[in-house]
Amino acid sequence: MRLPVRFLSAAAIVALVLIAAQSVDAPVWGALLGLLGGAVAVLICWNAYFFPEPIRAPEAGAEDVERLAREIVQPLPEPMILLQSGRVLVANPAARILFGESVEGQDVRLAVRHPAVLERLAAHQGETVEQIEVTGLGEADRRWLMTIAALPSGLRLVRLADRSEAVAAEKMRVDFVANASHELRTPLATVLGFIETLRDESAGGDAELRERFLGIMDAEGKRMQTLIDDLMSLSRIEAERFRPPTEPLDLIPLVEEVRSGCGALLAEHGNVLEIANRSHGTIVAGDHGQLLQLIRNLVVNAVKYGSAGTPITVTFEDAREMVRMIVTDRGEGIDPAFLPRLTERFYRVNASRSRAQGGTGLGLAIVKHIVWRHRGRLDIRSTLGEGTSVHVLLPRPPADGQVVS
Repeated sequence: MRLPVRFLSAAAIVALVLIAAQSVDAPVWGALLGLLGGAVAVLICWNAYFFPEPIRAPEAGAEDVERLAREIVQPLPEPMILLQSGRVLVANPAARILFGESVEGQDVRLAVRHPAVLERLAAHQGETVEQIEVTGLGEADRRWLMTIAALPSGLRLVRLADRSEAVAAEKMRVDFVANASHELRTPLATVLGFIETLRDESAGGDAELRERFLGIMDAEGKRMQTLIDDLMSLSRIEAERFRPPTEPLDLIPLVEEVRSGCGALLAEHGNVLEIANRSHGTIVAGDHGQLLQLIRNLVVNAVKYGSAGTPITVTFEDAREMVRMIVTDRGEGIDPAFLPRLTERFYRVNASRSRAQGGTGLGLAIVKHIVWRHRGRLDIRSTLGEGTSVHVLLPRPPADGQVVS
């Protein structure tokens, strides 16, 4: 007769309860527990040897696999479809957004309609996992990594991972390195060329020519220094992007400091920097050095690209829990088609004019990253023939003085 494990377990539990209640004398209960433990062990072994339980692994059918796959893929954010005999058996919500709400049950050739995807699905061998890069599925500029994997019962799982942002980030990195190298190579080539010229005895003996060359070399050297400073500044700002500033700062003294520091530049172009305060408070949670750099970059841009002899205005307005600072020039304005790219690194609407005025092409990129670090917003508006205004929204410090990231 087979003894249930419940019976054996109950015997052990009874013994432990008796011991805990101290209903057995202390010298006796140790021996009793040993005897009972040995008996229980013998009964368990005897029970297992003479009455073994048959262990059978359940075989999963197609319906079980389909149900399990559906439960797994439904909550996932990436498009995933389950194929059987060339038809879409299961599509999660992300896949239905990509291929259409009625994709389930369709022939995969009608559902996907992408030659490269269909070719790979047709060539896929059931025992392998394959990955390919796919472009133009859904939107024309989207990049996907498609993975095809075989499942039991002849099913195939197709997963699509959107790599558009990763590809764009890699392209930006490559472009950045190329642009930085070019920006440094150009002045460096100029300096090296003039050094070679000055080494020539005929040119070196002309004091006036030598002074002119040295002046150009000095300007190009300062241009390289400015570019390196901007690159290092951008790197530091990006390194701190996950640590929002906590220091309460009043923006008006920062604008006045920039006005004083840019006095010579303003006078050279006949501009005046005006402050219009329409806000109930201009204190924000900020980094002193970075906000000073932000204001300086915007004011210098307004001087360089605005019209000479016109005022540059810095206006402060309330924006609920934020302070809006607007830097406005009265220049020729910017074509709206160029506005989305103005904060890209090294992007210039007029490259020759920017270089002639000493610009590195990084000023607005630095502004953008400073705003991001401060958990603010940046908006550039421009009208051809009227001028440009840059809107910077920065959060005020909370009432308890604790800055929330």
